[in-house]
Amino acid sequence: MNGQDLNRLRRIISIAVKPVASNPKPKRGRPVRSTKQKERKAPAKRIGRTGKELAQFRKMLKAQRKRGVPAAELARKHGISSAYIYMLG
Repeated sequence: MNGQDLNRLRRIISIAVKPVASNPKPKRGRPVRSTKQKERKAPAKRIGRTGKELAQFRKMLKAQRKRGVPAAELARKHGISSAYIYMLG
């Protein structure tokens, strides 16, 4: 490298160092969520069903599935997973 190349390289390095020097500490932690994500509704409280109640619930789910209601919609409505709906069906 000749003298001109070294001067150009030093100039490039000095330009690159300025933004780094102005913000010495990187931000740590989790990124801030957008407001849309914060406004989501909390999931419904899950309920354990036994005996007759479970049989009635299963019958109702099967009837709604036959009418064409999506499993995801039923899962949100009743506070259960869609996998559980398929398991009962």
